[in-house]
Amino acid sequence: MFTNDQRQKERTGKYGTPRLQYLQELVAQFQNSSSEETKEQIVANLGNFAYDPYNYTFLRQLNVLELFLDCLTEPNERLVEFAIGGICNACADPTNATVVIQCGGIPLVIKCLSSPVRNTVNYAIGSLYYLCNATTEDEILKPETVEAIKRFAAEAGSVNLAQAFLDKHVSNRTL
Repeated sequence: MFTNDQRQKERTGKYGTPRLQYLQELVAQFQNSSSEETKEQIVANLGNFAYDPYNYTFLRQLNVLELFLDCLTEPNERLVEFAIGGICNACADPTNATVVIQCGGIPLVIKCLSSPVRNTVNYAIGSLYYLCNATTEDEILKPETVEAIKRFAAEAGSVNLAQAFLDKHVSNRTL
């Protein structure tokens, strides 16, 4: 369920922690933690907050999208999975997509297509669906990227997402 100011006040109550403060605390915990498991949990939580438009401004203010992008360079596959999930959730918003693009996120998202983790690949395709536009299509629609998505579309259970990407961004384009 999407949140608004009134709903947020009802949920947090008179003495609850405001959303911005709560997210800021999560970011600080991530930055101060040396535990991989704790970092995974925090990135998963932040990724869940990234689905709700109410949180978009807070996430940008706290540089959470950049945190997600940083996590994509980590060797920890679970951290990568949760981070690309957060990017996928957030990129439906054009402003968030612009932040990811301006921070050099497209190559990092494309790299996730070769992950052994199925969710990571799904989230990467979902992210690319939203990131691909007239300005970014030359960077995203390279033959190797399109082929990776086509291979994924051919696998059972992945047809809808990968095929939606191909239908929207590739079908009418000559590569």
